[in-house]
Amino acid sequence: MIYLKNREEVELMRESAQMVSRTLGIIAKEIVPGVDPKKLDKLAEEFIRDNGGVPSFKGYHGFPATLCISINEQVVHGIPGTKPILDGDIISVDCGVKKNGFHGDHAYTFCVGEVSDDVKKLIEVTKESLYKGIEQATLNNRIGDISFAIQSYAEKHGYGVVRELVGHGLGKSLHEGPEVPNYGKRGDGAKIKNGLTIAIEPMINMGKKGIKQLSDGWTIVTIDGKPSAHFEHDIAVIDGNTEILSTYDFIEEALGIKK
Repeated sequence: MIYLKNREEVELMRESAQMVSRTLGIIAKEIVPGVDPKKLDKLAEEFIRDNGGVPSFKGYHGFPATLCISINEQVVHGIPGTKPILDGDIISVDCGVKKNGFHGDHAYTFCVGEVSDDVKKLIEVTKESLYKGIEQATLNNRIGDISFAIQSYAEKHGYGVVRELVGHGLGKSLHEGPEVPNYGKRGDGAKIKNGLTIAIEPMINMGKKGIKQLSDGWTIVTIDGKPSAHFEHDIAVIDGNTEILSTYDFIEEALGIKK
């Protein structure tokens, strides 16, 4: 079911999305070789609860943590453990917050120490593909226009686009309609209307598009063991305009990335 939002509801969603953004900014400062993923998870939960939010993921269908921390060949849904992150790793951190009855949900892939140039390129293209998709999230376009833009950009660079996991509507529920695949055809899918709120989240593999689930019942990894990157933003189409409710500004400030 697709639930269209009014301006007041979109502003509440922006507050939740921005809390996720600030949480990821806090985490960004701590992502260094040797850090314990469970420590990152604890910091995130404390920050969210101290600021009046509730972690969206913790307890969701039994998920045991506040953050999904997925390392190297892990695509998404990695459970934070105690094994230290190593120099040269990449980690995607996905976070959700519920505040004022609405969810925010977005993700960023980080480099840990010195990362190879080919992996940096994967991360760069995945992030760019997110914005290619957002450019198509406009009034009277269709979801397939978003999907096609992401797929064509990623595949142009020789990468695999995950099929089984997709973006989604977002609001009072963490997952609402419509599904937002990262592959598809122009003109397909639901029409984009005022009040639509979605999470767009390309998951792009360095190698094959195939994935599998580990025995923990959560962690998704690439079928060929090659790295994967994941970026996600929360989007609203309101008053005829497309607005990004989340931001990477707090992350980029923490990492010293100049625009």
